[in-house]
Amino acid sequence: MLPQGVGRHAPSIFNLFIFMALAIGKLSSAQNASSEMIETSGTTSTFRSIFTVPAEADVGAPLLPNINDPHATDAQTVCPGYNASNVKRTAFGLTATLNLAGPACNVYGTDIETLNLTVEYQSADRLAVRVTPAYLGAANASQYSLPTTLVNQPTIDTDGHMSTLTSDMSFVWSNDPTFSFTIYRKSTGDTLFSTEGTKIVYESQFVEFTSTLPENYNLYGLGETIHGLRLGNMDTRYYELDPSTGNLTLVTSNEANATAEYVSYSHGVYSRNAHAQEILLRPTNITWRLLGGSVDLYFYAGPTQPEVTTALQTSAIGLPALQQYFTFGFHQCRWGYANWSQLQEVVDNYEAFGIPLESIWYRDFDNDLVRYSYTEGETFLSNLHANGKHWIPIIDCECLSDQASASGPVELTPVMHIAAIYIPNPENASDAYVDCSPWKASILISSRYATFNNGNDTNSYLTNPDGSIYIGSVWPGYTVFPDWLSDGAGPWWTNEMVTWHNKVAFDGAWIDMSEASSFCVGSCGTGNITMNPVHPPFSLPGEPGAVIYSYPEGFNLTNATEAAAAASASSSQAAASNTASASSTNPNYLRTTPTPGVRDVNYPPYVINNVQGDLAVHAVSPNATHADGTEEYDVHNLFGHQILNATYNALLAAIPGKRPFIIGRSTFLGSGKWAGHWGGDNTSLWAYMFFSIPQALSFSLFGIPMFGADTCGFNGNSDEELCNRWMQLSAFFPFYRNHNTLTAFPQEAYVWASVAEASRTAMNIRYSLLPYMYTLFYLAHNTGSTVMRALAWEFPNDPALANADRQFFLGPAILVTPVLVQGATNVSGVFPGTGGLGEVYYDWYTLEAQNVSTPRANVTIDAPLGHIPVYVRGGYVIPTQEPALTTRAARRNPWGLTVALGLEGSARGNLYVDDGESVVQENGTLYVEFTAANKALYASGRGTYNDTNPLANVTVLGVQEAVSNVTLNGADVAREFVVYNETSKALVVTGLNGMTNGGAWRADWVLRWS
Repeated sequence: MLPQGVGRHAPSIFNLFIFMALAIGKLSSAQNASSEMIETSGTTSTFRSIFTVPAEADVGAPLLPNINDPHATDAQTVCPGYNASNVKRTAFGLTATLNLAGPACNVYGTDIETLNLTVEYQSADRLAVRVTPAYLGAANASQYSLPTTLVNQPTIDTDGHMSTLTSDMSFVWSNDPTFSFTIYRKSTGDTLFSTEGTKIVYESQFVEFTSTLPENYNLYGLGETIHGLRLGNMDTRYYELDPSTGNLTLVTSNEANATAEYVSYSHGVYSRNAHAQEILLRPTNITWRLLGGSVDLYFYAGPTQPEVTTALQTSAIGLPALQQYFTFGFHQCRWGYANWSQLQEVVDNYEAFGIPLESIWYRDFDNDLVRYSYTEGETFLSNLHANGKHWIPIIDCECLSDQASASGPVELTPVMHIAAIYIPNPENASDAYVDCSPWKASILISSRYATFNNGNDTNSYLTNPDGSIYIGSVWPGYTVFPDWLSDGAGPWWTNEMVTWHNKVAFDGAWIDMSEASSFCVGSCGTGNITMNPVHPPFSLPGEPGAVIYSYPEGFNLTNATEAAAAASASSSQAAASNTASASSTNPNYLRTTPTPGVRDVNYPPYVINNVQGDLAVHAVSPNATHADGTEEYDVHNLFGHQILNATYNALLAAIPGKRPFIIGRSTFLGSGKWAGHWGGDNTSLWAYMFFSIPQALSFSLFGIPMFGADTCGFNGNSDEELCNRWMQLSAFFPFYRNHNTLTAFPQEAYVWASVAEASRTAMNIRYSLLPYMYTLFYLAHNTGSTVMRALAWEFPNDPALANADRQFFLGPAILVTPVLVQGATNVSGVFPGTGGLGEVYYDWYTLEAQNVSTPRANVTIDAPLGHIPVYVRGGYVIPTQEPALTTRAARRNPWGLTVALGLEGSARGNLYVDDGESVVQENGTLYVEFTAANKALYASGRGTYNDTNPLANVTVLGVQEAVSNVTLNGADVAREFVVYNETSKALVVTGLNGMTNGGAWRADWVLRWS
């Protein structure tokens, strides 16, 4: 690919075709070459053409999802359901036996004849309902029982004998006509969950249960899918409140009356099941269909989102990790940086353009001697770290090499693919290294593959049912996969990570492909590893037939000539590659008939509506086997969760004393206590920028607040306008990274002049707010509160906000209203709680209060390109620091405070300070509380951390009267440092450095104005 440029304008059409022609030329010469030799640093490498895994290797059986199959049997119509008997009270609920209420239907598996029901009131706000097979043993436990060692199971609180007495939930059951149960909210009589009128179906490979829902329900959550915020697993219901009688009327429309008063109730439902499943949202009900496991439900009474989310984290999934301070800086990545020199060029360009850069990332990392030698790397990383910056690799090519002396052999110490390990060619003693460049595969002479051998020696890999190693296909070729249920995998993973860190000082880990993904169906490498290394069964970006011609929506409106040329080239490419025969109009779908007592894990009789169809497509096969006999079918959804746990422990060993920084692709509830998450390989489209907001908000519900999207888009070419808007939007996400794909046009923040300026503007705000953001994460880590928040969570009694996902709060105090539409120069937004309802908001830039006279009104806000509307909510004190190009430099800058007075003239806030990186704070911590009232601001701290940065300024918003005198602990502040703006009603006090030169928080203080 061409070197990364520093151009300030969009590439011309001439550059477009030059870029693509050079890329194709490189690819063609590499693929046609039979063998080539190159010598670098005294090391000989061999280049040869490689075998491409056939595309059909990743084609599964033709399957039709049952919900789309007109011939599919509806289990509700043919299955008998169950009857409850032997009902017994317990200290915290009841138990019962459930027996089939009629002949077994065996429609999608073998009916379980006898089940156990357990109902537990576990705390004041949590109720558990579990339905499991009555007979569980070693032979079938993994099919139905999710081990608590993998996923925590909530239990009765230690004070449950008292707290459960105040539960607002009630469990009621019936055998009319078959067993069903209902959960009520006692205080309102509202039905929270009810299976009444439906049957529970419980078979060896199919479990179904249904709950009724109210009209026009508001649901949120349900795992990661690309959709709006509304719809999911937390049910919020709005009621209009009659102020004279107190009566509540259920609201079935989100068209709120501007003058009416409302109250809402939210509850949560947590289904603790890791099997493949689909959840059907229908107009009047929600249906779960599971391919295994048990009915293991936990109901959280709320009655607000913060209470539901906090209770879920503290009782079930754990609290999110407190990230290192540097992780909240800006990160730059792309697939295709060619070498250390190009990484250095990117780092230098950011500094030259005055744009903050915290970390440089690289996709498809491979320490080969040609592109990424350890010697160059040591120099690069030493300089990077000396300047307060960091480096995060995706360990995506499984291999790292030691540079040999001029007279000795090359010693290779490869490390792991994020989810798979390259298996060397047994017929090539030197096969230990693969260059994942799309243009060549290289073999290093006199090398060894220690990582594979170490894992093999410790039985750390998944196997086939016959005990042989399961061999799939990922980026470097045929690969094996860690078995996280084996005793050896964890220690082996830690050893490899420590060994690698001793050679190259990385600062975190990016966990990709961790579903786990595989580019072929089944153990396709078995019998084929003598072909290794092999090319994936599809064209990589930039290869013939996969040249990138796509652009964002509306690109044709701003770049008509380039868009027309790209569209023409794209059509020609599509026509040239369209060699597939016409598909049959009547596909011969595979339909599996259940065999009594036998599970078909590869082709379960019920076909879920899975995006890949066949469960083995683009994934490790369901029949891959773990060391304890568990089949991948039963734990596949936990692979990403387990690798995050293993990596967390490995980083604790590799970088002792520091909090591990991990970003993972595949997650499960509870992954947030180890890692953050990015939204996967999105596309450079305005739609994906919009959907990043509900994605982030959903992950707040899941206890994974460290979320970000591939800013400017990963797949396809971005353009100036989209990247301008997206760089500003992502500046208010916890994880902030620009990343794009191989051979797409560069999209670093400095490529376009307007994007550079927009990025500097937004990053100036972000880096000023880092103390506020870090404090939000401290509170999330300790209390389970959220960081990014939906408007409805902050204002739960406004039904008009139930579907609001184009704006968001950062914490309780910062309201962000981004432009999400191409070509727009203004944006419509709401200011919740204004119009006489008690709230006020101040423009971040002008410091002026927003004049909104009508409650729940949509307001048109000017937002020219390069401007993102940001507002400070009245009633809050926000700690800030002067921004810098790195977080390390920013942490050394003076402090500031923004005091946004509420309409009653008061505000509150807090600040958490520590060393920003240590697991154990040996130097102590500091927690400062701020209170503003009666024309005074109080700062009161506790803790032993010694922060010596002075307080530089205090800005008070909403000061209604002119100010002539300001004192700090009774001492006058010089008049030249006191400025009151009559228009904005803002008081700005500067020159406080000298009065706080021992540290802003060294002692408590009060600032008064009059």
